[in-house]
Parts: sequence; structure tokens; C-alpha cells
Amino acid sequence: MSIKRSALSVGVIGAAVVAVAGATAGTASAHGTMTNPVSRVAACYAEGPEHPVSQICKDLVAASGTQPLYDWNEVNIANANGNHQALIPDGKLCSANRDKYAALDWPRTDWPATAVKSGAFTFQFRTTAPHVGTQTVYITKAGYDPTKPLKWSDLDPTPVAKVQVDRNAVNGSYSYSGTLPQRTGRQVLYTVWQRSDSPEAFYACSDVDFGASATAASALTAQAPAAPSDAQIAADASKSTVAHHGHGGDPDSPAGQVIPTASAAVGGTSATGPLLLAGAAAISVGWAGMVLRRRRVEAVRRDS
Repeated sequence: MSIKRSALSVGVIGAAVVAVAGATAGTASAHGTMTNPVSRVAACYAEGPEHPVSQICKDLVAASGTQPLYDWNEVNIANANGNHQALIPDGKLCSANRDKYAALDWPRTDWPATAVKSGAFTFQFRTTAPHVGTQTVYITKAGYDPTKPLKWSDLDPTPVAKVQVDRNAVNGSYSYSGTLPQRTGRQVLYTVWQRSDSPEAFYACSDVDFGASATAASALTAQAPAAPSDAQIAADASKSTVAHHGHGGDPDSPAGQVIPTASAAVGGTSATGPLLLAGAAAISVGWAGMVLRRRRVEAVRRDS
């Protein structure tokens, strides 16, 4: 191959690498929320953003609009890096201190609640883009008052579940076991999903009711909140502003496909991006060197 063709080929490769780096930088690749027990945002989304059923979800839409519900899988902090308590003040746990989801922090007793009892429990977390990290589920202490804003001190420091997750979500969900302690009445389960390949973290508040009696538990079960279905998620994908489509585990992805991580997080640092940019820079330097050498050779030929 001639020097001219080699330089052209290397230049094309360098341009392609730069294009890939630019396309992947700043792309989030993990999203989701707890669906058993159903989180507040998932419960209201499942009711239907345009025509919610429960009063609390109607009030949420009236105050915040429908977009927080269409973006049900995005209650996150891009640069959390494990510093959850430092970044989220008391009273803002359910929204992750994001104005967009502020209504999720309302201290009300009419949030749709899942009937539970103490003992073994199977958690289910719906993810539209599974990723490596740790999911930790906390429960409020026995004396928790649901009529007051949720504080960090309200949470029992001992998790009811803690599990390492990866890209192998089954049917778009993580499922794992935990143990619920003895409680009565309404409580909140608080889930923190901290990615290990990025500083990004996701949060979810799920209301549960241990029930004071069998009759109360039966009535609660009849009105139990539903989780959004795959069909609903797919149908509303175009209304979401969350860029999660095409990642492994997404319903739109080919079955079983695992797509390599493009970057660390929205607003965070990317591990892949710098490598691609460095590669592009190296290729560009090599290309420039080849062009310079070719010009020197031509100059020598003209002088001889």
C-alpha cells in the first residue's frame, strides 16, 4: 500500500474513532426502579400519567406534570459516588433531591402501598438498562411516622436486602431475596442502586403496609398498587426523555444481547470516552507523521 493510501486509511480510522468517542460521551446506561414492592413513581406511572386513579397520583400530576411519570426510571444522581447522605438532605430522599421528582417526597398516608408481612420477601427491580453495581434496601424504623418527611435517621441502618447486580437481568428485572423485620402499619422501603462502574446512583421509595389485622390486610391487597407492564413501557417509550434505549436488557434490544458500556454516566466521567479520545489522538499523530515524512521524501527527490 502507498504512503498516500496508508495516510488516508489511518485518517479515516482516526475520524471514525473520534466520531464514536463523541457519540458515546455522556450517555447514561443504567435506569430503573423497584416494582415489588412498587415504588411511588412506578405506582403512579402504572395508573397512567394522563389519567391517574388515586388522589395522590392525581395531585402529583397536577403539581409536576406527567413527565416525571414517563421518566419513572430516572430518579438518580449522576455523580453520587456513594455519598448519598451528603448529597440528599432529610426530607428529599424519595426524590433524590431533584426538583423534577419533588412530589415523591410528600409525607402522606395515601401513597399506594403493598401489603407485606415480616419474614422472607422477594424483591423485584425493573431495569431498562441493567448494569454492574450494588442494590441496598433499607426499611424505616418501628417508630416511623408517615405523616412527616422521610429522614435518613428514620431508616434502620441494617439493610433488609443487599445484593450485587450485573448486566444479566432476567426479563428486564433483577429478583433477589431479603428479610422484612417485625413492623406494624405503614413503612417505607428505601432502595439505593449504586453503580460500581460509574458514580451514578438510583433511588426508590416503596410504601408498604404490614397491616394491623387480617381484614385491613385483605382490603389493602384488593387495592394493591400495580407495577408498569412491559407493554406500557414500550408504548410510552417515545414520551420518555430518558436516553436508555438500546442498552442490554431494554425491551427494544435484541433478545439476550449484551451491549458494551458506552460511558460512565450522564454528567459523570466516562472510562471508555478518554480511551477512545486517546486512541484517536495517537492515530492522528501517526497520520500527521506519515504525511510529514512523505513531504520530506518528495523534497529530497526534487533536490536530487
